[in-house]
Amino acid sequence: MSGAEHLAAAPCRVVVLISGSGSNLQALIDAATNPANGYEVVAVLSNKPGVYGLERARRAGIDTAVVAHGDFPSRDAFDRCLGDTIEGFAPDLILLAGFMRILTPAFVDRFRGQLINIHPSLLPRYPGLHTHQRALDAGDAEAGCSVHFVTEQLDGGPVIVQAAVPIAAGEDADSLAQRVLQQEHRIFPLAASWFARGHLRLRGHQALFDGAALPPQGRGC
Repeated sequence: MSGAEHLAAAPCRVVVLISGSGSNLQALIDAATNPANGYEVVAVLSNKPGVYGLERARRAGIDTAVVAHGDFPSRDAFDRCLGDTIEGFAPDLILLAGFMRILTPAFVDRFRGQLINIHPSLLPRYPGLHTHQRALDAGDAEAGCSVHFVTEQLDGGPVIVQAAVPIAAGEDADSLAQRVLQQEHRIFPLAASWFARGHLRLRGHQALFDGAALPPQGRGC
């Protein structure tokens, strides 16, 4: 499907998963107001009740749901309920915007090719937590963020796009995190739009852009 044909069709239906305040969610909501981006956020789901991201969604008139992980006896049970709840909104794309849960292989397989995550490092460097302090401790010249397809490997799926941020002398993890976050707000909606307009797909373990395999670091931005 060409980009023009995709835009002529109904917008791509996006469900966003969050665990916190939802600043990346807000960037996605704001970008969705531009019809040229080709998507609409139809629901926001959280594994934690009461987080501010849910209020952001409500203010934008977006449906919300809470699937609290503490209510389930196992990760498998939680992921099954989460998956069922997601499917109730019939999404084309599921975006993990600060969703602080490790997903089971069964969940990933259920939504393979529809799951995209934002991570605050230049993958494959620093998967997991405390990415900014780890970059500082290593003496790196730059940090950044990555948008990637989700696979069974933690933060190990094919990278779609990255943005680098130079590390300033004497910088601490908090100030670096804020500057990286500004870039997250820019590249996450961009990747969502690429998917929505038919440019971006997952095939096997490769991210494709207009049918061509992206390099390991994704598209620079």
